[in-house]
Amino acid sequence: MDFAAGALQTGAMGADFLRRMDWLGARRVTAYLRLFAAVNAIMLVWLVATSHDGVDLNGYLLGSDFISFWTTGHMLVDHANPYDGAAHILAQRTYYSAEGAYTAFYYPPSFLLFCWPLGWLSYFPALGLWLLATGAFYLAVLRRWWRDAGTGVPLWLLFVAFPAVPIVVTHGQTAFLVAGLLGLGACLVPARPWLAGVLFGLATIKPQFGLLLPLVLLATWEWRVIAAAGVTALLLALLSAGLFGGQAWIDWLGASERAQVAMAHGQIGYGKMMSPFAALRLLGASMTVSYVVQAVTTLAVALLVLKASWRRDWTQGLAALTLAGAPLATPYVLDYDMVILAFPMLWLVGQGLHGSCPGEGWRDWERLALFVAFAAPALARPLALQIGLPIMPLAMLLLFWTIRRRVMAAPS
Repeated sequence: MDFAAGALQTGAMGADFLRRMDWLGARRVTAYLRLFAAVNAIMLVWLVATSHDGVDLNGYLLGSDFISFWTTGHMLVDHANPYDGAAHILAQRTYYSAEGAYTAFYYPPSFLLFCWPLGWLSYFPALGLWLLATGAFYLAVLRRWWRDAGTGVPLWLLFVAFPAVPIVVTHGQTAFLVAGLLGLGACLVPARPWLAGVLFGLATIKPQFGLLLPLVLLATWEWRVIAAAGVTALLLALLSAGLFGGQAWIDWLGASERAQVAMAHGQIGYGKMMSPFAALRLLGASMTVSYVVQAVTTLAVALLVLKASWRRDWTQGLAALTLAGAPLATPYVLDYDMVILAFPMLWLVGQGLHGSCPGEGWRDWERLALFVAFAAPALARPLALQIGLPIMPLAMLLLFWTIRRRVMAAPS
């Protein structure tokens, strides 16, 4: 009996250690952030310093995924079709060729407008310009959320320390741009609805991350935002069709089917993907079961967000909830896309530090949700690839749940 009582007491203490995490104060947070920042910076410097002719020690081209966008830009300059898979492979391999090293292009024609200017530059100047421009934009948007949160931690430290940031940099990906468009649009809905809609319309270059937006905008009666987003998306589509031909949209539909097959059969790598679908496939579940669970997750997240926003005004909390749910609602999401979680995390930090009501402070599990969501991108891919353990979906679910609890407790 004494042993059982002791075990229960130990278990209760362990649960309380994680539930409250009072030990994670400002000094420890700052120390951990400095550690993460140092590791990230050293890793990037080492990657570049040890590369040879732009190829790292593992045989990957620096900015590995960016070559797909850069190749697409060169094909557009040469009036070639980037959705012709064979032609895209050939064009890409004229610059860089290695066994198994091919990055496909599945983005909609509206994204061609962003790729086209890249075709006028050589690879590394284009990569540098891309990362500087999209990174600066993301950092500027992050500053708005950081200022409202009042964290007391320097913005540069948060940016450099967040593990998802160097993943975007090393891949040369679009995540800074897409997250910035959605994050800024979500900030501007109450004050500048037309501009917010324009930003959401531009974010359709990666449409899978906007699945929840129409629901929340309809529930909060933000008709001006909806109208501006719809017109912007339509104009973007028409402009791309006018510049690159209407056939590009038909060809993109064919490329999308190939992308669906590649995702479903693990050609991208289930360990690199962060969705519930990919997690179940990695654990050995069947295709049917994985798709059903992903569909249930998407529907559940959509209904929870809809209920939280029904007959309410658009608030920063609803914006945070929508952005936290965005990567859960799509089966196709990778670790570099986790930069979008910085915005809802900052909102939750602000609530914990200052609260919507005087003296409210931190609630149970919130510090754990923040700690896990912040650190998980650093471990998600290695753990999934090396030992088949997917952790990111659980981290995203915990963050989403804690944010929704805060939003639902706020006055309507």
